[in-house]
Amino acid sequence: MEEIRMILCGEVEEADGTSEKTGVVSVVYVSKDLQRIKAKLVELQERNPDKFYMDYLVPLDADLTALEHYPSIEISREDLE
Repeated sequence: MEEIRMILCGEVEEADGTSEKTGVVSVVYVSKDLQRIKAKLVELQERNPDKFYMDYLVPLDADLTALEHYPSIEISREDLE
């Protein structure tokens, strides 16, 4: 089975024009090369220390919601306060 790595970014953002906060999770980088993923992860963490980054290895051409655990980042209510 062919696999690919992805870097997810989790952050809490202020909603435009309000004091309300929103939790956002984004896919920010994808590669099959582990060394590129490691280098990009270090670069992103150094450039954006207030954001949370996670490396995930996932199968290609698969329904990720059918896996026991799929790429996600939890954002709690406390993060949004």
